[in-house]
Amino acid sequence: MASDRIEREIEIEAPIEVVWAVVTEPGHIAVWATDAVDLDVRPGGDGRMVFRDKTTQQEITVNMRVERVEPPRYFSFRWNHPDGAEPDATNAPLVEFTLEARGESTRLRLVESGIDSLERSDEDRTAYFDDHSGGWTAILERLRDHARAVAG
Repeated sequence: MASDRIEREIEIEAPIEVVWAVVTEPGHIAVWATDAVDLDVRPGGDGRMVFRDKTTQQEITVNMRVERVEPPRYFSFRWNHPDGAEPDATNAPLVEFTLEARGESTRLRLVESGIDSLERSDEDRTAYFDDHSGGWTAILERLRDHARAVAG
């Protein structure tokens, strides 16, 4: 069976206001997380991320629904739910970003949870956990690099 949570923490050499913008604004998200994003950044706001396979150019669209927005410290959304479905604990893991100012740097904590509650086979939940576990590590490195560049 899959593990239920993926947790990562990184230190970013950029002020919290810069990191907040990088985490929540679609133009920035498209740099570090995905190929394209459309997102209404307010509680209940819907969004979509588009991922393009670099070899086939096939697009995969991932649905999102914003849960909480508490600038500049907390942002969460549910994602990966089927088209037309209301996101909930059975079909959409919760992704949470928590930011903490540390002088001119920011501590970012990411948690993706609810994987064991997904109505999927054990094999699918395990594959999801494994894919996202490695994926978040790479994505957060890109987020850190982008935030540093934005901060100048």
